[in-house]
Amino acid sequence: MMQYSRNTIVALASAAGRGGVAVLRLSGAGAAAALEKITGKSCPAPRYAARRRFYHPQDGGLLDDGLVLWFPGPASFTGEDVVELHCHGGRAVTDSLLAALCACDDVRPADAGEFSRRAFHNGKLDLTQAEAIADLVDAETLAQQRQALRQMDGALARLYDGWRHDLIRSLAHLEAYIDFPDEDLPAEVDEGARAGIRSLLQAMRGHLADGHRGERLRDGLAVAVIGPPNAGKSSLTNSLARREAAIVSATAGTTRDVVEVHLDLGGYPVILADTAGLREGSDPIEAEGIRRARARAETADLKIAVFDGASWPALDTHTVNLVDDSTVVVINKGDCLPADQHQTCPTVAGRPAQVISVHSGQGMDAFLSALTAEVQTRLEGQGSAPALTRARHRSALEDCADCLSRSLQAPALELMAEDLRLATRALGRITGRVDVEDLLDVIFRDFCIGK
Repeated sequence: MMQYSRNTIVALASAAGRGGVAVLRLSGAGAAAALEKITGKSCPAPRYAARRRFYHPQDGGLLDDGLVLWFPGPASFTGEDVVELHCHGGRAVTDSLLAALCACDDVRPADAGEFSRRAFHNGKLDLTQAEAIADLVDAETLAQQRQALRQMDGALARLYDGWRHDLIRSLAHLEAYIDFPDEDLPAEVDEGARAGIRSLLQAMRGHLADGHRGERLRDGLAVAVIGPPNAGKSSLTNSLARREAAIVSATAGTTRDVVEVHLDLGGYPVILADTAGLREGSDPIEAEGIRRARARAETADLKIAVFDGASWPALDTHTVNLVDDSTVVVINKGDCLPADQHQTCPTVAGRPAQVISVHSGQGMDAFLSALTAEVQTRLEGQGSAPALTRARHRSALEDCADCLSRSLQAPALELMAEDLRLATRALGRITGRVDVEDLLDVIFRDFCIGK
């Protein structure tokens, strides 16, 4: 592929701010010259660290004493010549080194994401792997880290490239049948292509029907805590957050708005929302809070319905009406339940209830295990296939599936081939691989046209 830019770029590759060590990275044809200019020495052996002193190229002032590494292209992250400077992590040091490097010929500060973009343009990464780098940097939980590493390793790209290869093969066979009718080609090309398309369409639809687990794992599973006033919703939220995130009061209607808390629950990202108590609110502000609580419950991926054990067996009907298969039922203030209830498993609307006491800690371990299991089921799903992680992927796959479905209804091979071309382009948009030359390769390899 063509290089994205001829400029040499430089940027701080480690986190900004004070630290023991900082890493500056250069990429481009002028990386080696810039290194020699600020050190006064030639590049060290490739991929070996060497100690160097860094000087300003204009006045010769000493800037720092650190390590350098040299990665000549194309065997580097970007595919270009790359230099890394490992220096002391003070702001003054990094700022002065960046200024000194930018004073070298043809060196400029890198744009956001430009190193990864150059790696893509130089064939070192596909688009899904480049996106995975951003996900890995942003990962806050172990599950997010695992998903990003898997995608960065190419799991998603391999799946889509395999589908694209099958599509190109079917399309190439159809194109050959259409363009070279006088050649001795198999008569079953049409039906063979249709069988392959049907199989691919089934696999693609199964991949799309994943409950958006990949996107939810990136962004966090939305969990709404719902229930009547004074059932202990805010206390439970604070207990899960391990901090005072929500106001706790014996006064009904204290929570007027949705309070969000980001949690790492067993390695999975969760956005926990404490909501207003469900009842017929007469106060306009409380009524708006209740409306927002209902809206959040309707859009949440999972609900925690909290009931008041002090009122058992009476149940709040507003909350009961929201209990469904996406609900973890909790009876708080379990120490207020009759003794015989502790020996049985109470149910609410057909769902088993976790008996807990936020105040004493009774049942909290079992509740956390049940909640984590529910979260894991929704985020991990079934099987080992890599998950869609972005709306961009899903949109392109849906376009591809639509084209495949339409191709099966096409009344002529020419129309069928055009739909397959559109499907191939849609699939190629995900990884950034769209190349019509692949069609010619398959045609000539499989059918030996012009023999």
